[in-house]
Amino acid sequence: MAKAKVTFQDIDLTVSVPVGTRVIELSEKIGSGIIYGCRECDCGTCMMEVTDGWNNLSNPTVLEDKVLKDNMAGRHQRLACQAQILGDCTVKPA
Repeated sequence: MAKAKVTFQDIDLTVSVPVGTRVIELSEKIGSGIIYGCRECDCGTCMMEVTDGWNNLSNPTVLEDKVLKDNMAGRHQRLACQAQILGDCTVKPA
């Protein structure tokens, strides 16, 4: 199975995970400051900033795109409950 490295800037930790893992699943396990409410792309509380490797995450779904726009998210912000890791990237809480 393919792996990717994800760096969480807020806790200065890099981990290797299977491609396709959602960022929120990893964030919970390692204690990153990315918080969440619903895990279903409804509340927008898990917004994170992708500081490196933006193109190494899955494309936003139509629903995620709507939630990001509703929350006036910046260009490199994503919802951790929806973003799947496809390659190496660096993230931090928004």
